[in-house]
Amino acid sequence: MQEEHPFAPFIRILGKGKNGSRSLTVDEACESMSMVLQGNVTPEQMGAFLMLLRVKEESPEEVAGFVQAIRSFLKQDKTAYADLDWSSYAGKRRHSPWYVLSALLLAENGTRVCMHGAEGHTPGRMYTSDVLKPMGIEVSDTLDHAKQQIRDNNFCYMPIQTISHRLKEMIELRPYLGLRSPLHTIGRMINPLYAPHSIQAIFHPGYQSVHQNAAKIMGEEAIAVFKGEAGEVERNPDTKCTVSYAARGKTWDEEWPAIFNKRHVKEATLDENRLILIWRGEQNDEYAEAAITGTTAIALRLLNKAETPDQALEMARDMWEKRDHQRH
Repeated sequence: MQEEHPFAPFIRILGKGKNGSRSLTVDEACESMSMVLQGNVTPEQMGAFLMLLRVKEESPEEVAGFVQAIRSFLKQDKTAYADLDWSSYAGKRRHSPWYVLSALLLAENGTRVCMHGAEGHTPGRMYTSDVLKPMGIEVSDTLDHAKQQIRDNNFCYMPIQTISHRLKEMIELRPYLGLRSPLHTIGRMINPLYAPHSIQAIFHPGYQSVHQNAAKIMGEEAIAVFKGEAGEVERNPDTKCTVSYAARGKTWDEEWPAIFNKRHVKEATLDENRLILIWRGEQNDEYAEAAITGTTAIALRLLNKAETPDQALEMARDMWEKRDHQRH
């Protein structure tokens, strides 16, 4: 009889029927993801593992264990090369990626922003690098390049392959499996430059508490997570917003009222050149400016630069009015 593969028990834990299965513990999640990252599983095992997790949805303990495994695998330097970690793993299809201008606005005002994400996994979406190129901002192709960009401009963007080709391979299984994998959740929490503050967004509301509680388990210094437009870190100014925080083992929520009392229609087409026109003041768009300043405000609250949502929004609007129109 063939000896059982060391990874098989983890699949059995997740898939042993409706009454026999359970979620992984933090330690089990860390050990299993370490085996996946090191290539100590068969393709069949990895597919089964990822899809069983997807069907039941990841628990906070699993996310915490997976992130710990990834950070260990990456041998992360625990020097804080950035102030704010910003994940970008969804892409936009209804509105332009205004969140990029929020990040650049913060960078212009002294906050070191490390943005990272995955691209091209869903057809018909616009991704971060699509709008950075027209603005003359290079995509970081190595960790050292990212650190240099932070030193020079307070901003960098790393696609997932810059962080780890293994993680990119796992995310790119989506067309074969037909579903997104847990890597879209886990990737948001990698924090490759070890920033003390991390801002994240989800699309499906159930994942908001998963991110919050995973951060609590890991003892993260400070994170904020909210339902972002299309799942990106971008405030939808047409609706109220609940921001969930976790800081040093404590969690709490904060309600942000809608900025507008009306709904705006989606953009007819997405044009990667619109961001630079809005930044330079060559086009005006009330939705875009509210999305930019509203997102910036949430980051300012996370960074402890404002005591209330109203104060944060006032600060963000002032920063936007005083921006250097020719910087980008």
